[in-house]
Order: sequence, then C-alpha cells, then structure tokens
Amino acid sequence: MKAMYKKVETTDKVLDFMKLIKAYPPDPVDDKGKWDELSTLLYTGGTTGVSKGVMLSHRNVSSNVQQFHAWFPDLNAGEVSLIGTFPIFHSAGFTAMQNAPLWGAWTHIMIPRPEPKTMIELLKKYKPEFLPGVPAIFVGLLASPEFREMDLTFVKGFFSGAAPLAADTLKDLYDLTGANMVEVYGMTETTPIATAHPWGGVIKAGTVGIAMPDTDIKIVDAEDGKTEMPTGEVGEVIISGPQVMMGYYQNPEETAKTLRDGWVYTGDLGFLDEDGYLSVVDRKKDLVISSGFNVYPVEVDNVLFEHPKILEACTVGVPDSYRGESLKAFVVLKPGETATEEEIIAYTRDKLAPYKVPKSVEFMDELPKTAVGKILRRELRDMEATKGSTKGSGLES
Repeated sequence: MKAMYKKVETTDKVLDFMKLIKAYPPDPVDDKGKWDELSTLLYTGGTTGVSKGVMLSHRNVSSNVQQFHAWFPDLNAGEVSLIGTFPIFHSAGFTAMQNAPLWGAWTHIMIPRPEPKTMIELLKKYKPEFLPGVPAIFVGLLASPEFREMDLTFVKGFFSGAAPLAADTLKDLYDLTGANMVEVYGMTETTPIATAHPWGGVIKAGTVGIAMPDTDIKIVDAEDGKTEMPTGEVGEVIISGPQVMMGYYQNPEETAKTLRDGWVYTGDLGFLDEDGYLSVVDRKKDLVISSGFNVYPVEVDNVLFEHPKILEACTVGVPDSYRGESLKAFVVLKPGETATEEEIIAYTRDKLAPYKVPKSVEFMDELPKTAVGKILRRELRDMEATKGSTKGSGLES
C-alpha cells in the first residue's frame, strides 16, 4: 500500500520507533510503573482550540480498560475481532483499539485511513465482528452500493462516538445487519470512555447511554458551574471517576479551568433523563445566539442529515448585524445529486422553529475533518470569520 504520511525527520527529541525496537533485546523488563504516576501523554483533537497534552496516569489507563471490559462482558468470551478505524494516537484508538484488545487478546485489524473503499476490502477479507467509528465513517459506508450489497451477517455490533449519530444512519445499519449500535461518549480527558449504551440492554436513540462503572455524571448550570440542573434540563456535563486525567501538560491555567474538585468540566452541553441516560446537545463554544434565542447547531445538523440528497452537513453561527448571529449550513451532497440553497432552507423550515432555520447554505465537495473523521466545525467557523461576514443572507423565516 502506498505510504500516506510524510516522513518525519528524527532529532534528539523525535525518535524513530522501529530503530528503538531494533536497538534493544526482546527480553522482559521490570514493570516500574506506579498507579498514580504519569503513563501516557495524549493530545486533544483541537476541534475547539489549540490542542492540549492530556496527562493520563497508569490508574486512568488501566481503569478505563477494565470499565470497558466490565461493561461489555460478551466481548470477553472467545475470539473477538474489530476493525481499527481510530488511530492509536487518538484516545478512542488508544483505549478501544490498542489497550482493550491487548487485555482481551482480540484481533485488531489496523488500517492507515478509514476510507470506505479500504474498509470494504478489509471487511470482505477479515469479516470483523465489531465496527467502531465516528458517524462520518458510517455515512460514507452507507453511501457505497458495494457496502449495501455485501453479506454483513458476520457483524455483531457497531460502536459510535465523537459526534451525534443521525437516526437514519442508525436505522440503515440495523436494517442491513441486524446488529445493534452502541453509542459511547467521553473525551481525551476521560481516557476517553465515560458513558455507553448498555450492551444487550435498552438503547435510547438520541442518547449516549449511561455512566460507566465507578463513574459519576452531573449536569450543572453552564454559567455558575455549580448549581445542579433538574432532570431533563440542559447544562454543562461534568464527570468524575478513575478515568479522569491528571491534568494538562505544562498548562496549569487550563488544568484549573477544566479540573475542579475532582470533576472534569467537559465544555459539552447536555441533559440526563429519568433513567440516567445522557443526551449531549452541543459544545458550549458552538452555541449560537440568534435573535436572543439559544440554538444548538447539532440539532440543525441532524435535520439536514435527514434530507435524502445530503451526505454530510455542518452548521455554524456567523455574524449578523440584525440577529447578532445567524446560521449557515455547509452541505456535501450525495454523489450524482443536485440541490439549491432555497431547496435546503425550505426543507429545514418545515422541521425547525423559525429562529433555527439556516439563513444561508454553502455546498462543498467535502467537509474538513480530523484524522479520525470528526467534522471540524471550528475550521468552518474560522473560514467564515476570515471572509469578514457582517450581514445575514437577507432570507427571512
């Protein structure tokens, strides 16, 4: 397979992994690691700002693997295989693609990039039982006729995280395979798994499940960060548990903002239902205030994903001299489809309150994404800011 990454030059601080391996004998070494000492330094995705180094202790790493295995007992019996859609430098890949398979002696099918064509080839060849990924990966697979025509009876389950999964995507995957989708939630700062749907239990669409073992979730007022919100009301999601990070590497100011009295403040807005299932509505930094109303872009994204011609969509707030902010949708159409801005706006107008309807639509060939396929909303917002937009589109609801 053709190399897909630029070669990195080695220095006294940048070492070549393969050279290190060859330089030392394959003899066992003494484990000198201590439970509360630094084990790993993982960097955040940078989707909302500058990437930060997350310090994870041996306690964090071991605890999250044990939580994962305790939560999915069926995965501990017999042969298990999964396809590695997350790179191991990503927190999800680090825990669920590297450490959990090592603990359980699973087969991990590694791929350089989770592109539909490559994934389909590996699915046919190895028939992995579990397919983890971000929503964009599943959307890409479902857009391929080859994937839809495959015999997928070998699939036992899907795992999705990093972004909300559209109801249509969930239904399509189930109709094709009969396998359940387990949505998980967390962040690099939680090693990363904090919640998940119960395996073999009740899966509530639109939620990311319930807290993992030994994990506590609270919803607090997004302004004061202290007042606990009633069931069903939106606030900031905060998490406590053995998987919560030590802090940010050489960044005490950001550590103090994020870690407070043993709780990690996620920056995500969400709510808990009466059964403890968590719904994440958006990032605090992504909240749009239009004409005095709070708008969560993810809600608009989900409606756009329901459009039969749309493959991917992402909504951002743009400056508007009249409303303060208005919504702009960036849309990627399915292959062979055509649509107009007016058509897309009219579609959302039938499904959303007037203040939530996008005032403009931009069609793109592809949306900017992280290495694991998560859409970079911040990059789209920054792109708009550089255009110097100060007006809305003039389209009224």
